[in-house]
Amino acid sequence: MSKNIVLGVTGSIAAHRAADLASLLTKAGHCVRAVMTADAQRFITPLPFKTLSRNPVIINLYDEEEGWKPAHIRLADEADLLLIAPATANILAKLSHGIADDALTCIALALNDRARTLIAPAMNGRMWSHPATQANVAILEQRGAEFIGPEKGLLSCGYEGIGRLWPVDQIAQRVTSLLS
Repeated sequence: MSKNIVLGVTGSIAAHRAADLASLLTKAGHCVRAVMTADAQRFITPLPFKTLSRNPVIINLYDEEEGWKPAHIRLADEADLLLIAPATANILAKLSHGIADDALTCIALALNDRARTLIAPAMNGRMWSHPATQANVAILEQRGAEFIGPEKGLLSCGYEGIGRLWPVDQIAQRVTSLLS
């Protein structure tokens, strides 16, 4: 059965891997609606997400489609899952403190009660380990968000350690498990 997945993409070098994730989830029969932050667009354009998901991409809080309901509210109402991959320290801080200053954070705040939230972090290891980030993770987990990753390995900043985006095929498997 097809499920509605809102795929939030944030400003990480791993943003290009989210396109593969959108493709895997679409091939699995889900309706994937990508929402990109302004920072995500510095790493990848909306076109791959539009093509691979076969849906328009939300890049601005004020993007409007057909109909009268604001796109961010409609997506929040229809979502079965909010998947944020990659998730930066910035988005974790915004979500944990209820800051809604772009389409993705507004969707997260307006999410319907039945939708699940899965977050796949990707960032520098020191940023991940920082007490502020860990406190934000704890807050989000208390509110029911689930985290997958990050994993250890060579980071784009040249460091070795925790912070890499979890493998997209394993993220897609976890999505399938959550939605079944």
